[in-house]
Parts: sequence; C-alpha cells; structure tokens
Amino acid sequence: MSDTVRSLPFLRGLSYAVGHVLNDLCASMWFTYLLVFYHSVLGFQNTAAGVLLLVGQVADGICTPLIGYESDRTPGCGNYGKRKTWHLVGTLSTLLSFAFIFNQCLGCDSLTPQFASLTYFIPFIVVFQFGWAAVQISHLSLIPELVSCEHAKVALTAYRYAFTVIANITVYAVAYLLFHVQAGEDDDSLGPADVYIFRNLALIVLGVGAVFSLLFHLGTTERKSGAEGPAGGEQERKGGEGDEEEERRPLLPRPDNNSPLLQWKCWLKQPAFYQVALLYMSTRLIVNLSQTYISMYLINTLGLPKKFIATIPLVMYLSGFLSSFIMKPVSKLIGKSLTYFVGLLLIMAFSYWVLVDDHMGQNVYGAAVLLGMGSATILVISLAMTAELIANQTQSGAFVYGAMSFTDKLANGVAVMLIQVLHPCHTVQCCPDCVWFYHYIMVIVTGGVAVLAALALCSILIWPIRIRIRGQPVILEDEARVN
Repeated sequence: MSDTVRSLPFLRGLSYAVGHVLNDLCASMWFTYLLVFYHSVLGFQNTAAGVLLLVGQVADGICTPLIGYESDRTPGCGNYGKRKTWHLVGTLSTLLSFAFIFNQCLGCDSLTPQFASLTYFIPFIVVFQFGWAAVQISHLSLIPELVSCEHAKVALTAYRYAFTVIANITVYAVAYLLFHVQAGEDDDSLGPADVYIFRNLALIVLGVGAVFSLLFHLGTTERKSGAEGPAGGEQERKGGEGDEEEERRPLLPRPDNNSPLLQWKCWLKQPAFYQVALLYMSTRLIVNLSQTYISMYLINTLGLPKKFIATIPLVMYLSGFLSSFIMKPVSKLIGKSLTYFVGLLLIMAFSYWVLVDDHMGQNVYGAAVLLGMGSATILVISLAMTAELIANQTQSGAFVYGAMSFTDKLANGVAVMLIQVLHPCHTVQCCPDCVWFYHYIMVIVTGGVAVLAALALCSILIWPIRIRIRGQPVILEDEARVN
C-alpha cells in the first residue's frame, strides 16, 4: 500500500467541522451559566451548585474512555460507520436531556427541599454528559481517519475550533438579546425572574445545534477501516497536491505485518501518552475554569450589570475566532510548541492584569481579548498534538481521545467542587468576601494553571512526542524542528 497523504476538500472539511456545533453550544451554556443559573436564579447554595457540576464532570469523565473503547471496537450500524453511529446516539441523547437542565424543576415550588431538586436534575445531567461525550469522542476520532498529514490535521482542528467560537458567539449574542428583550434594562441583578431567559436560551441552542448536526451527517463520509474509501481516495489526494513536500510525507510509515498496531493497553506504556495528557488537561483547566468563573467575577468582584455575562464572553470568543484563522500559518512557521507557548504568554498577561487591577471596570474588555486569543491558541494546538500522537494508529484513536478527556473532566469537576467548598459565603446572597474570592480565583485558574501547562510543554520540548513499537522509538515529527 502506497504512502499517500489524505486531505479533504474545503467543503468536506466544513461539513466535518460543523459536527461539533451542538456540543459547543451546550458546553458554552454549561460552563458559563450553570453555576450562575443554579446559585443566582434557582437559589441553590454554592456547594449544591458545585455538586451538580461535579456530577456532570464525573459522568462525562467515566463515559468518555468507555465510549472511546467501544467506539474503537464496535463496527457501527451497518455501513453508516462506527464514528458517525456514536455521533448520532450522542446527538439524540443531548437533544432529549439538555432543556431540562436549564429550567425549573417540574412540580417543585418554594417549599421543595433542595436535595429533592438535586435528585431531579442529576439524571438529566448524566444523560446529557453521556451524549456530549459520545459526540466529542466520535468527532475527534474522525480527524486522523479523514486526513493524515501534519498540517492538514492542524487545519482541520482549526476549522473545528472556528465553529466552536462561532457557537459560543451565538450563545452569548442570543443571551444578550434575551436579557434586553425579556428582562429589560432596568433590572441589573440576576434572580428567579430570569429562569425563562435561560430556558429559552437552551431551546434555541438545541434548535440551532440540531440543524448543524444534520449537515454533518449528510456531508461527512467515514472511511471504511482497512480500505481507501471516499474519504481517503483520489478526491482527497487531489486536495493535497498543492501542499509542500514535507506535508506529503506521512507522520508514520504504514505498519506492515511485522509492526503491530497499538491497542488501548499499549498506550498506557507510552511516556508520550502522559506528556500529551498533562498538556491537554492543563489546557482544558485554563479554558473551562476561566469560562466557568468569569460570570461570577464580573458580577461579584467588578460589580458589573448582568448583561456583561454575555458581552465579555462574546468579546473573548470573537478574539479567539480571529486568532483561529492565523493558527495554521503560525504553527507552520514556528512549530506547534512555540505557538502553544505564545498562547500561554497571552494567558499569563491576562492573569497579571487581573492581579494588579482589581477595579478595572471597562478595561475588562481588553483583558477579555487576551484571554480569548490565548485560550483559542492553546486549545487548538493541544488538540493538534493529540492528533499527532495518534498519527496512523486510528484503530485506537477514540481511546486516546477518551483518556485525554477523562483527565480533563475529572480535573475540572474536582477543581470546581474544591472552589465551591472553599467559598466564604454559605448563603444564596454573596457577602463582601466574594469580591476578593473571585478576584484571586481568576488569577489562579489562569496564571497558576498556565505554569503547569508550561512544565508539560517543556517536557515535550526536551523529549519529543514519540511512540515505541516493539521497543523501537518512532518519532512522529522531524526532530530537527523546534516542536
């Protein structure tokens, strides 16, 4: 079998990229508004709201590697493809459960005990997280199956993230409109009257996401295992003819009969597996925790009106969207590792700004630009490094993505629960201690975790990403390059 390089035409790449829009829309609401909704709108205590987020993260963390394992070994539904089959199952699970999470408990009133409300929401959260994990893993696992050259993977990941940013922009733009249309501009504080805003936002999210999921399933053809199907045939080879010679070289030689494919147990023996996992976990901690607590920081520390919990995240993702367009040329010029480091510098600059300016007011827009650009950069590159690690070991690619996501979900859930337990206020109404609490939380979850990510990046610079087959190291990219 010849060492051909698979690439995708532009429209086929776009049809793939929109397959994660529903997940992105729901994740934007989940991380940005879950704590605000349950604490400030429904009146849950800080620890109770943290328990719900923790349950969701643990459920996602458990489901992710299991779905990855099953996705690798099951053939799928007929000729539909195993990745697309799991994607469809996850999409239906999300559509059937998410609207109940951002709504009032059916049959509950002011006299309903809080533990009863918690019990009501937990099953919907678990079903949603199962569906979210199924879509995420199946969608990520398609990257190394659809394309094989290094920069094509970066490009496809960048397209995917561009739609992630568009999805987040959509959520915050709609939220801003709902706050103005339904709540009016006179009331600047969140309360029980805003429950309808979040309910309507959730319904709009599901409607838009369902349309994009349909486009993905209609426009993406999954390559059959062991065959050059439509995704790997002549059409894709023509799409890569304009690439440079270095891009036409496969990341790994195709394994022959004397070179076994890596199964899930083998990955656990690969040091590079843990290097990339630490980098990915650190990246997700920065992105998700900053997204989770930015609303609390804006309302309780800076004392801004509630419309800012829509406009500031909107600015963050607009800046991230713009930076996603230059990701491929920059990574091609200076390498993925240095591009990731540039993203970390932007994150650290945001952290320092928050630390020294505790009354920034309108200057928060400038800080949001730094955070948005930095988050976009490190997220795209960390996903590209994960795809680089998998290379042509696509038969176990879903397990690798599942394991990476497991560390991410578990770490995020534990971190949020720890923060909520340490919260100085034990009532629904925040006390003056909230001002300094959320101030330092934003500094720690960005600057502090960025240091951990920098250490993980240093390990990759010192020991380049490689896998070992039968004791022989196989370098996944040219050691002469910086990254």
